[in-house]
Amino acid sequence: MEPVDALAPYLPLLAFLGLSIGLLGVIGWIYTTRLRIQNGYPLENSWGKAIYPKTDQESLERIKLLSQENAQLRAELGSIKDRLANVERIVTDEAHTLTREIENLRIKPN
Repeated sequence: MEPVDALAPYLPLLAFLGLSIGLLGVIGWIYTTRLRIQNGYPLENSWGKAIYPKTDQESLERIKLLSQENAQLRAELGSIKDRLANVERIVTDEAHTLTREIENLRIKPN
């Protein structure tokens, strides 16, 4: 009995399994592409480049607003850093120096 004869009864099953795996791969690819389109992701080719890159007016406006918000947050962060430096200076200052400065302010004549 040759090896080919031993596989003969299983050939229809192997062919069915091979076709099923291929069909499931195609269905999965179609489904993931559908999900990308449905959720607004750009479609990509096999190299990862966008097939239809979005450059509509809404995206440009959104980028502009995010840039403005980023600038505002950077300015606010700068002011918070300045205030934190003052607080650190007060906290790390020796207690007697701070007490002396407070007493000097109280003693000053108006």
